[in-house]
Parts: sequence; C-alpha cells; structure tokens
Amino acid sequence: MKEYDIAVIGGGPAGMMAAIAAGKTSKVILLEKNSSLGNKLLLTGGGRCNITNNKPIKKLLNSFDEKNFLKHSFYTLTNEKLLSLFEDNGLNFIEEDDNRIFPETERSSDVINVLRDNLGDVTIRYNCQVKSIVENFVINDEIKASKVIMATGGITYPQTGCSPDNYFLTSQPITDIKYGLVPLITKKDLSDIAGVTLYDVVISYNKIKTKGNVLISHVGLTGPGIINLSNEISKSVSYNVLDDENVNLSERIAIDLCPDFNREELKEKLTTDFQNKGKTMIKNYLKLFLTNRFIEFFLDEIALDGETQLSRIDKKSKNRLIENLKSFNLEITGFNKELSKVTVGGVDLKNVNPKTMESTLIPNLYFAGEILNLHGPTGGYNLKIAFSTGYLAGLSASKD
Repeated sequence: MKEYDIAVIGGGPAGMMAAIAAGKTSKVILLEKNSSLGNKLLLTGGGRCNITNNKPIKKLLNSFDEKNFLKHSFYTLTNEKLLSLFEDNGLNFIEEDDNRIFPETERSSDVINVLRDNLGDVTIRYNCQVKSIVENFVINDEIKASKVIMATGGITYPQTGCSPDNYFLTSQPITDIKYGLVPLITKKDLSDIAGVTLYDVVISYNKIKTKGNVLISHVGLTGPGIINLSNEISKSVSYNVLDDENVNLSERIAIDLCPDFNREELKEKLTTDFQNKGKTMIKNYLKLFLTNRFIEFFLDEIALDGETQLSRIDKKSKNRLIENLKSFNLEITGFNKELSKVTVGGVDLKNVNPKTMESTLIPNLYFAGEILNLHGPTGGYNLKIAFSTGYLAGLSASKD
C-alpha cells in the first residue's frame, strides 16, 4: 500500500490548485477519474475559459450568498496571485465586459496545461475512480493518506466525471442537491420563435430581478439573464436531485420588455404616439421595442391583431399592451438539466472551517470547489470559488 501525506480526489480546477499548493511541501497524489485533467474546465466560457471575474474583492464577495464563508479564501488567493501563476508561465489574459477574464489565446486547454505543468512532483493517478475511503484515509484499499482533500465537483456534466456518488464517499452532511445556472423549460411552446434574442431585458421571479439578454430556445429560455435567475428559482423550490433527477415546476417569471421606461413613462409615450401615428399598424409600431420575430408571437399572446391601426386600439387593449410590455409572464415547468453549468447545494458549510476548508467533524478531511454548497452567477465567479477554495485547502492541508 502506497502512502502519501495528502491525497487530492478530483482533477478539476479546485483539485489541481489544491495539489499545486500542497505539493510544494508535501508528498501528494492526485486521483482523477478520467484519462486527463480538467475535463469540465475545457467547457467553461464556451471553451474560452472565463477563468475569474476581476471585480474588486469586496464587490466580488457581494455577488455571493455565502460571502462570509468565501472571504478568507478570496483574500488568500487573490485574482492578482491567480493570474500571475499563469502569466509567469507565458499565458496572458484579456478583460471583457462585466469584468470577465479570459486567456489571451481564448483556449481553455492552455489554462489546463499551465496548471498541469505546475503540479511539479505531485503523483497523478488517471482513470482512478475512488469507490471507498475508510478509516485512516485508506482509499480503494490501495492508497493511504494522512490527509484527504475532496474536490470531486457537483452533479453537472456527468461525462466529465461528476457523480452523485462522490457525496457519499465521506459521512460529511450535505444539503439538497439542485441544478444551477440552467436554462428553463416553459409550458408554452416557443419552438416557432427559437433563436430570438430579447436584449437587455429585466426578468423577475418573486421579488428577485436580473438583467441581461434572454435567448429563446426550442424548449424554453436561456441566455445570461435567465441563467442567473435560475439559481434563485432552484433554491426556492423544494427538491433534491439525489432523490429524483426530474423536477416538475409550476413557477412564473415576468419579463420587462421595455426596462428603459417605467409604466407611467411608457403610458405617456404610447398615448402620444397613438395620437401622432394613428394610421400605423401595431405590428410595425412595436418594432420600436421588440425584435421583429417576437412581435407576432407577443401580439398573439395578448390577443391583439397586429394589423390594427394605433388610432383604433381602445383603452382596455392599450392597458393590456402596456402591462405585457412591462411584465410579460411565462410559466416555467422545469430545468433543462443536461445544460446545467453548476450545482446548487453540496457539503454543508456549517461543518467546514472557512479559514482552512477542513471539516469540523472529521479531522484532516478538507473540501474545495463545487462539492461545497457554494455557487455564484455566470461570469467567472464559480471558477474563482474553485481556485480560491482549492488553494486554501491545499495550503492548509500541507501545514503540520
């Protein structure tokens, strides 16, 4: 039986960073289920790898529900330290809108190569599916470690090695496991307008609002505005993927198609325009606010004939038009789970020390990355969690 100071389970971004941090002073083995490292990392940012978000740390932390838990790890591995690791190895970065950071080469594989090259003397065991961790951290009856870092990820993209089974390798309590950053399935068939984008709209669910583009797909809605709101929907609904992968919803969202006008301003504009452009058909007038392909669908939904002239639209119909431009409702019946980007839920943070990432229940057991009940919006936030918690876990585990 081979013995190591630290065994890191999972070769994703959190696991690799943990192994890099720990491997400088400790004998480390990295166990990866696949034949290569960072398979999920290859998919991030459309293959371009949105490696982090470059907001100042205080603003960055305010984007997370669990900002107090993340604070120590974010200050331990700042964006400056993270990016310098890659820049020292010849990989530079560019910053795009919303403070998103990408490698200058726009290739996720280059990020993985730098991480792999920095593993140094870390032993890597590929095609190693961890089936058991028993007393004294004996793994698969063949490896013994003094300490273990769990970085096995969540449930998304199972083809990359993520599996619900990983949650049960230890007796650490977990919360309900749910889909996150996931497209929504609508009750209404939207296939006829698939491909339409609604630009810079505001989407509301209960009292929560997000702003961004909404892309209409054959089964429902996606795009940044929807993807970010999906986390809030997922958290508010009672379900657990570990009990049933299929989630049936009956939730409503509202889309403000004219966020640049409040209701009163929109009413005044329509009143004036209806008087001054009375002969204009409503389907043509709505081009001021809506994408062409969306107009016919929208008018059908609110029962208004597109060829009606503005001067012939009565007060009741105009009020209905205003209400739907400001709050167009759609019923959500489920999540497009195959496209879920992150996991909501995981190892309960109540039992993890945020200053070390060590379990408060099981000494010498550490957690990092998506296996924890940590998640953020799209835009580099979730990789930031992975790298920072991974680095802190590795650093902590390597200390005597």
